[in-house]
Amino acid sequence: MQPALTVFFMLLFVLLCFLGSLANGFIVLMMSREWLRRGRLPPSNTILLCLGVSRFSQQCFGPVYVFNYFLHPVEFTKSLTRQIVCLHWDFMNSATFWFSTWLSVLFCIKIANFSHPTFLWLKWRLPGLVPWLLLGSVLISFVVTLLFFWGNHNMYQDFLIRQVSGNMSHREWNRRLETDYFMPLKLVSMSLPCSLFLVSILLLMSSLRRHIRRMQHSAHNVRDPSSQAHTRALKLLISFLLLYAMSFVSLVIDATVFIPSDSPWYWPWQITLYLCMSVHPFILILSNLKLRGVFRKLLLLARGFRVT
Repeated sequence: MQPALTVFFMLLFVLLCFLGSLANGFIVLMMSREWLRRGRLPPSNTILLCLGVSRFSQQCFGPVYVFNYFLHPVEFTKSLTRQIVCLHWDFMNSATFWFSTWLSVLFCIKIANFSHPTFLWLKWRLPGLVPWLLLGSVLISFVVTLLFFWGNHNMYQDFLIRQVSGNMSHREWNRRLETDYFMPLKLVSMSLPCSLFLVSILLLMSSLRRHIRRMQHSAHNVRDPSSQAHTRALKLLISFLLLYAMSFVSLVIDATVFIPSDSPWYWPWQITLYLCMSVHPFILILSNLKLRGVFRKLLLLARGFRVT
């Protein structure tokens, strides 16, 4: 890749992380402000706060790994800094997937209409279980992080032995590290939250279809408030589904296809990996009435300062 094109993708990556950090920081600030004022948060806002904190942390530590690996691939791979950053990234990445899943499940339970006793029980009990679900997500993420650390440490020791004997190169070690251990671990640890996320979308689509059919049979307007709430939630979840699927597939591909720092695809690939956590907070802001109102005021205020 030409140096000018490399610089362009680097700047695009930095801009993407900066905008994502602003959006996630805005969500954290607004939710924290509401928490301090009221002393408590509704279940959905509690998940938003946790999701904003995890993504903000990812976008603070993630670029440290990306740039250090780009500038010093061999030295950084063997450094203590890499181990610390990877531990943080693995924990926050797992927690982010779980928090996003619980947010979609809560949307589904809140809006969808089913008469099944299990669904009615979930509709009644799930909001009160949100703190325990978040705590469970943190514990699962902690266990997953320990498994990543254990595999990384053992494979690294094996690499040092083989490097001394000259049987394995740095690139071969990275590829083996990803394909033999991290890829199965990523698939197992992410399959459950992704499955729950897909089930929540399918249930919401089924509820919307049944509601529209019921309104048509009773000669009511299909654009009643319930249908509009279904549609808004479905649009939000489908837009997130595209980003969620892209993020999941990107992480799986990242574990199977090793892209070195000198590859022309290194920076476009990093942009793809960070796209979901940078774009999705803007979707959440625009879909939340209170967040959208404050965000518009800030934009108008910034525009007024620029004009003056």
